[in-house]
Amino acid sequence: MMGMAQTLKARIAEEAKALGFDAVRFTSADAAEGAGDALDAFLAEGRHGDMGWLDGTAPRRKSPRALWPEARSVILLGLNYGRAGDPLAILAERTRGAISVYAQGADYHDVLKAKLKPLAARVQEHAGGEVKIFVDTAPVMEKPLAAKAGLGWQGKHTNLVSREFGSWLFIASIFTSIEIAPDEPEQDHCGACRRCLDVCPTKAFTAPYQIDARACISYLTIEHKGHIALRFRAAIGNRIFGCDDCLAVCPWNKFAQVAHETKLSARATSDNPPLAELLVLDDAAFRARFRGTPIKRTGRDRFLRNVLIAAGNSGEASLVPLVEARLMDVSPLVRAMAVWALLRLAPGRFRALRAAYASDPDPAVRAEWMEEAA
Repeated sequence: MMGMAQTLKARIAEEAKALGFDAVRFTSADAAEGAGDALDAFLAEGRHGDMGWLDGTAPRRKSPRALWPEARSVILLGLNYGRAGDPLAILAERTRGAISVYAQGADYHDVLKAKLKPLAARVQEHAGGEVKIFVDTAPVMEKPLAAKAGLGWQGKHTNLVSREFGSWLFIASIFTSIEIAPDEPEQDHCGACRRCLDVCPTKAFTAPYQIDARACISYLTIEHKGHIALRFRAAIGNRIFGCDDCLAVCPWNKFAQVAHETKLSARATSDNPPLAELLVLDDAAFRARFRGTPIKRTGRDRFLRNVLIAAGNSGEASLVPLVEARLMDVSPLVRAMAVWALLRLAPGRFRALRAAYASDPDPAVRAEWMEEAA
């Protein structure tokens, strides 16, 4: 029986590698130790912010069997999305928008599902039983499960760290009703290092292994639906979609590799573009430019909100006419940040226009017009 189990695991791993996955591990469908308690504490303290779906799905999220009672084993897959060069170098180019590495190529959900579906079919061919595939839109705690399976460990920045790929792994999973011998968990290799905690521009880490999403730039620029609080705007810099700082400084990245999956490579449409090109986007142009990328799912209004914050932080006077044009935008999210950016870039122009625009129907926009230059 042991030989047959090893043969099954080897065949699945071989199939996974043939489909382009970079890492594969196995674990039981039991809950990862401590993950449920950590989730409860995270939610009880409100650290999930706007992400109400986390609260609503918490009972099913805590254990694979709570989500699917027939599950007996979980196959964890890793897909490397590492890039050549320093992903933080773009932060010095203030007139360009910094887009998180993971979002510079095709939408990883689509890329992973295209590999997961044929792999799941082959698992059924080899082992029988039922299977279900999951990427991160489902109520699955991928990172604790991945650590339990030995794919890596959750670092102090709460993301998965791999000895082979650093902090640059997408995670996907296949639940199966078949019993497969689990792999050993990975140990924590962070040691005394705290680079990821110290580099965070908004101090989102409340302690090692704990994050307050409400202060995280990735959350603020992607998940947060409303106006971004004043206290975070300067720290956001030119980050217009996500933030790679805590990932990029991890010492384990010295072992990271450049992704071989071409669909995850940067495209001209989304590779840290000039702010001037983005400030003019209407909804149709936004959708066309970012079709097939994770950016499109956030929507034009939130994205332009972020771009205007970056413009306000750029110090670039040539952007003032483009910022001013957004004062009449249909979205209050956009109008509010256009006001803030104008104040930062051209205080005199801000004061000259205030009387004409300060009666905006949106209270948040009106509040921005009431601000004075520091």
